[in-house]
Amino acid sequence: MGTVHGVWLKYVAISGVSYLGYSMFMKDDAGTKITLMDLLGHSVRRLGSPAGESRGEAAISLWRAIPALVMGYSTLLNAVIAVLFKLEIGMGILGKNKKLGTIPNWSYVVFFPFHIPTILYTNIHTMIGTQKVEKEGKIVREKVPVASEVQPGWYVGGCHSNELNKDWGAVIDLTVEFPEGCINNTRAYLSMPTWDGVPATPEQLEEAAAFAVKESKLGGDVLVHCAHGRGRSTTVMCACLVKAGLFKNWEEAFEQGIKPFRPVCKLNRRMKQNLTAWQEQYVDGKKGM
Repeated sequence: MGTVHGVWLKYVAISGVSYLGYSMFMKDDAGTKITLMDLLGHSVRRLGSPAGESRGEAAISLWRAIPALVMGYSTLLNAVIAVLFKLEIGMGILGKNKKLGTIPNWSYVVFFPFHIPTILYTNIHTMIGTQKVEKEGKIVREKVPVASEVQPGWYVGGCHSNELNKDWGAVIDLTVEFPEGCINNTRAYLSMPTWDGVPATPEQLEEAAAFAVKESKLGGDVLVHCAHGRGRSTTVMCACLVKAGLFKNWEEAFEQGIKPFRPVCKLNRRMKQNLTAWQEQYVDGKKGM
């Protein structure tokens, strides 16, 4: 989630922890393992028991059944999402509206085992995340800004960039998991949903870079953001800065144009591969034309 390396493994971990919880609840009072059907059947029978019988056993059975269902569903759902992360597919299953940047209520209901830990982690990480910066010749740690101006008029940020209370010329939103908070404060909006840690394709990088440069020329600052403002947004910003003519290649854009002004920015192997492919196809490949 917060890091761009092996993000899919975090959902494998959530799935594994959920399975441990599921296994814990799938036992009777004597500690004997039972199936979910056994547990539900026992609960139904107890709920239908005569009024004179103890109701305590029914409460215990339901107390086991409900958490078991939740943990079992979380196990399955997060395992599936981890696979989708790894395969870099399925970005549309959460139902995000690409025009409005909204996520429908049904998504939070159906995918709650994904949304809840993602929202909690991102909010906590945003509140306590720090980065190393040099001040007066000393390396100190300071809170990571919700968004940073990496070049004049060009910002890299996270999903809480709206906390700047700033009007934008354009916003490029790379999150699949969060609604757009700046939608009412931007002239132009481009939604390009990708899983955390999964880079935009070379074709998407070109689309985003062309969009950003066009809107920049019309006036106003450009914000490129993902969840934390570290990987996905950095990948796209590299392409934007090259497209804008500020740097000759993505490596210079990253090392000279972004990293010094937002030290937490980083690129994983797939991000570098896609940027290299974009550079070769849309920048170097057109120099001789």
